[in-house]
Amino acid sequence: MEKQPQGGLRILFADDEAHLRELMQMELPRLGHEVTVCPDGQAAIRSLEKGSYDVALLDLRMPGLTGIEVLGKIRQLSPETQVIILTGQATVDTAVQALRLGAFDYLTKPCKWAELEVILNRVAERRDLANKATAFETRLKAVEGTPLIVGESPPMQSVRRLIETIAPTDASVMILGETGTGKELVARNLHDKSRRAGHAFIPVNCGALPENLVESELFGHRKGAFTGADTHRKGLFEVANGGTLFLDEVGELDKSVQVKLLRFLESGEIRRVGENDPFRVDVRVLCATNRNLREMIESDTFREDLFFRMNTFEIHLPSLRERKSDIVLLAQHMLARYASRHGRVASSITPEAAEFLTAQDWPGNIRELANAIERAVILSGGMPIGPEHLPTQVPIRRSSGLGAPTSTMSSAIPSPHFAVPDGSPTLRDVEMKYIQVILEKHNGNKPAASKELGISLKTLYNKINQLQQG
Repeated sequence: MEKQPQGGLRILFADDEAHLRELMQMELPRLGHEVTVCPDGQAAIRSLEKGSYDVALLDLRMPGLTGIEVLGKIRQLSPETQVIILTGQATVDTAVQALRLGAFDYLTKPCKWAELEVILNRVAERRDLANKATAFETRLKAVEGTPLIVGESPPMQSVRRLIETIAPTDASVMILGETGTGKELVARNLHDKSRRAGHAFIPVNCGALPENLVESELFGHRKGAFTGADTHRKGLFEVANGGTLFLDEVGELDKSVQVKLLRFLESGEIRRVGENDPFRVDVRVLCATNRNLREMIESDTFREDLFFRMNTFEIHLPSLRERKSDIVLLAQHMLARYASRHGRVASSITPEAAEFLTAQDWPGNIRELANAIERAVILSGGMPIGPEHLPTQVPIRRSSGLGAPTSTMSSAIPSPHFAVPDGSPTLRDVEMKYIQVILEKHNGNKPAASKELGISLKTLYNKINQLQQG
């Protein structure tokens, strides 16, 4: 027996011979497939109008509609459904006609079970390849290659150890952290280190899905389920079959969709919009959010049962403020990446620039740091990156949803209580003395001093040179 592809097929079998229907209803589930049997072509069409199928096994000669006529209807109703024609009348003409109309294959009756099994495996392989192609297109829009988790700080070492432990399992994982901390990167690493690595990884930003189409995007829909639903359509759960679905910003989902997500996590079944019958898919779900779901539970905007079902494990990603020792390492990694992307020679980061980078709070975390390094790569023109190539304005931090709002901006108004030289000081004397006071306040940290002084780091170095020269 050949190895079955990932996930069974949904099969529609139509034949007017009762013993064949009984045989298929008994044997196909043993191979991991779901089967619906129909006694004639009209019943087969009614089943197609109510649900979706991966493959239809159709007898050529049936009361009412023939297998060829049902094939034509399937091409209109559900183009993704593969059709296999069965007939006791083995003629070249009927075979050619069936294939010309889009049949996947053709078997003569009585067909050998091994031959049917081989063809069903081919259908499953084609389905999986189509899903992978869709997944690959989705990934190309979201990422460039498979990035590494960079960082040697204790919090990041803990994150990596946890990933290594839980990745090989199918346990649900909730990834928490501020915006820009790399939640999708962690989800991708969980997928790549799992048994599902050869199948699709589908990232979904729940907050970006159109409100009226969220259910259809995730679970698919039947033709005619709503205005504009012109054909049957697979949802992202079906596209991810055998692989991993990453639901980013899961806190944005409406409670009606939360119910359906909970149903899947408990039963492994989904139901397309407009269909009555659920069907199984084999998908690992990873979730992430920067919102406080416990507070949302208290305010009755997030289901408590779904929360506990989703977070068998929690991974907390630290902000860059909590892992400052990783900032320069991350910047060097990004430097090589963006130099390659923009056709630049990968240079280096000067000690002054490294000091500047480490002094920032980076409210946008890794995403903001990446933007700063990409900008510096372009401005430096292949020369070592210095403070003058880095942005001097750091935006105000807003609430992340995980804690109270904070700000990265210190007061722009200095304290007036500092001593000036005796006699009649010049403006230069006052300026130099104040620079000394601010440097002492920050223990010699020049980037932090330049930030409080409201001048660029390059200007501060020029002022210090003047001070040293007297």
